[in-house]
Amino acid sequence: MDFLTNQNIVFYLLAYLVGSIPFGLILAKAFAGVDIKSQGSKSIGATNVLRVVKQTNPSLAKKLGIATVLLDALKGTLVLLVGIYYGVSSETLWAIAVLAVLGHCYSIYLGLEGGKGVATGLGVYIVLIPYSTLIGALVWIVCAKVLKISSLSSLLGLVAAVISAIFIYDDLGINSNVPMYLIAFIILYKHIPNIIRLIKGQESKVI
Repeated sequence: MDFLTNQNIVFYLLAYLVGSIPFGLILAKAFAGVDIKSQGSKSIGATNVLRVVKQTNPSLAKKLGIATVLLDALKGTLVLLVGIYYGVSSETLWAIAVLAVLGHCYSIYLGLEGGKGVATGLGVYIVLIPYSTLIGALVWIVCAKVLKISSLSSLLGLVAAVISAIFIYDDLGINSNVPMYLIAFIILYKHIPNIIRLIKGQESKVI
């Protein structure tokens, strides 16, 4: 059991377990009495919370959607900030970031099912590549306002964040961009059904 006393291992487990907490599912059940895993897109993210709860309570839907985004983002942010406080290495911080996103997308509490990872990705990127994340968030917001398609806006914001990071940050402090790309890949992979619907012109809008 010595591995449980290793600081890095503790942070890796913490990142995955905290990242796995399905806040959207919890909030929708607690405050709206609905199971978002059985309705809408069946995702645990803010978009599905908004879509499902809006059917019965539009004003509550927006509040729960915002709360879900914030809490899903904080899952990654808080563990990283604790890691920074304890002085873990940059390599460990990026491993924490990847595991937090993996936890959200493949939650241990939901049989390895989960959300799309956008908000949690935002939460870890804002700590590790803040300037690029702000650029990506701006692109996300503008596209959401104009296009009103959540998945496309999220993906465009993600691409903007990653591309800008290549120019703004030399090597992420670890002589490699791989962890940043891995997080982006996980999010893109989880969006494959959305991408297929976008290509077919069948992706629904959030109005």
